[in-house]
Amino acid sequence: MSDALATHAPMTPSPVVGAVRLSAAHPGDRGIIVDVRAESQVGDHGVDNEELLRRLLEFGFVEGAMIEVLHEGLFGHDPIAVRLDDMRVALRRRDAEDVWIKMDAL
Repeated sequence: MSDALATHAPMTPSPVVGAVRLSAAHPGDRGIIVDVRAESQVGDHGVDNEELLRRLLEFGFVEGAMIEVLHEGLFGHDPIAVRLDDMRVALRRRDAEDVWIKMDAL
């Protein structure tokens, strides 16, 4: 994870042993969502934490959903495109900080 991403993300423990933030994933990484939390710094997303959580849940970022990182932007590796169950979604890495995934062992 880059220094910019590391200083941006709050230092909270993983909700599940071996889980990582979606924002730290790279193209080809796959896993299952184990937690979605609204804990980022206020103002980081342009909306409050409750609104961000609501939006993530409405897009389908829910516990148990299968996820695969498909692509990342050229500059700053942002945004990222993911396959979320059977649909494709793009989101900013700073929004992906609130999604925790347990990576598949390949």
